[in-house]
Amino acid sequence: MARITVDTGKCIGSAQCVLAAPDVFDQDDDGFVMVLDDNPSGEAETTARTARGICPAQAITVHD
Repeated sequence: MARITVDTGKCIGSAQCVLAAPDVFDQDDDGFVMVLDDNPSGEAETTARTARGICPAQAITVHD
């Protein structure tokens, strides 16, 4: 099972993570990333890894 962390200081609010993995990520009132599930498994883990790859700010880390 992976553990997800985000660097909110790097986040630019593009919402690509939310589009790619809505069960794992959301945006706060200011438009920055929030982690809904920091230990996703199965399909949610796969989509979280996809979100990490497409994050333009490289603000998402997936720890194995």
